Amino acid sequence: MADPTDKNKEDELAGTEQPFVQHLMELRDRLLYCLYGLAVAGVLLAIWPGPSGLIDLIAVPIRAHMPPDAKLIAIGVFSPFFVPLKVLLMTAVLLALPWLMYQCWMFVAPGLYSHEKRFALPLIIFGSLLAYAGIAFVQFFVLDKMFSFIQRFTPAAVAATPDIASYVEAILSLYIAFGVAFQVPIVVMLLVRFEMVTVEKLRSFRGYFIVVAFVVAAVLTPPDVVSQLALAIPMCLLYEVGIIGARYFTKYSKAPEESADSAQP
Repeated sequence: MADPTDKNKEDELAGTEQPFVQHLMELRDRLLYCLYGLAVAGVLLAIWPGPSGLIDLIAVPIRAHMPPDAKLIAIGVFSPFFVPLKVLLMTAVLLALPWLMYQCWMFVAPGLYSHEKRFALPLIIFGSLLAYAGIAFVQFFVLDKMFSFIQRFTPAAVAATPDIASYVEAILSLYIAFGVAFQVPIVVMLLVRFEMVTVEKLRSFRGYFIVVAFVVAAVLTPPDVVSQLALAIPMCLLYEVGIIGARYFTKYSKAPEESADSAQP
């Protein structure tokens, strides 16, 4: 005898199947919308604050630890053109991130059940906010402390005038590392939601995760203590946030039949 809950599932998505070609067309449209969003964000940033304004902004942490009249230098012939353009494009991606995530959501939403939609969209928003938080943490805290630490070991006979290309590469790698590392709560909650691990197991794994966090920080950050601690400690704290949120998230995102089964004695 068929399970009535399975019938409800089938009825919910009945008639939503689309041909493969139509899926490709939908994917093409969503990719075009993403490109349009990136183009708009790039144009807005080019108008204000402009490529030079963005360079001035990201250079604030290191220039605070340089001599008053010192400036970043450009060793490469094309660096004065390509480096600001690269910063502009990366900033446009960050500015358009909610729009890009929304397009991903619109592509997959028709194939999700109502209870899946209920938790997928908040996860997308929460993940975007965590990425922004990680990047802001780098810009306004980590870089200042890191350059202050490094400056203490710079000999008086050495002029600290970094190359703009190497500086941008370094901070972009930090932005990506912290933006990804700050997704720890999302990963933890999804692991519990899909029953790959339990909250109790995560709690017992806490000590091992601390070791993993410091190893990841050592690999992803420059070889200085400040940046490594600045990544490892937030990862450990976010792990605890994920454990706390996993129990509530799992209960909130249950399918109706799962809730009915858990309510039965």
